[in-house]
Amino acid sequence: MKMILTSAVFVVLLTISAGFFILYKEECLNKSKLRKVLRFNLFTFIPLMAMAIIILVPDIVVAAVEQTAGSPSGLGFIAAALSTGLATLGAGYAVGAVGSSALGAVSEDPKILGKTLIFVGLAEGIAIYGLIISILILGRL
Repeated sequence: MKMILTSAVFVVLLTISAGFFILYKEECLNKSKLRKVLRFNLFTFIPLMAMAIIILVPDIVVAAVEQTAGSPSGLGFIAAALSTGLATLGAGYAVGAVGSSALGAVSEDPKILGKTLIFVGLAEGIAIYGLIISILILGRL
């Protein structure tokens, strides 16, 4: 475990120093070198963090189960968090797509502003539905 964290810290420091080196040499115009440095960072740092998480998660789960032995409400809290979180992510994606399209449509024809606001409101409703579901789940615990 210490080796993985040490390797991750080394990769981060190497990336920071490479960034300062590129900045100092003013080679920002050469995008291929910058892409190589970022690719190296992604292909080393992300697997190291994934290995650290895979090693640490079972210990965290065991500690949580031992601490709350006999308490079945933990899955309810996870369900409430997932319903709110995933609904919010979906709403954010929907509002982004609908909002940009609505802005483009309104710029061509200002008469359809009311219709586009309805679609944006429907997209925002997704987050409210997720919040209502999480409130219902928390009410049952």
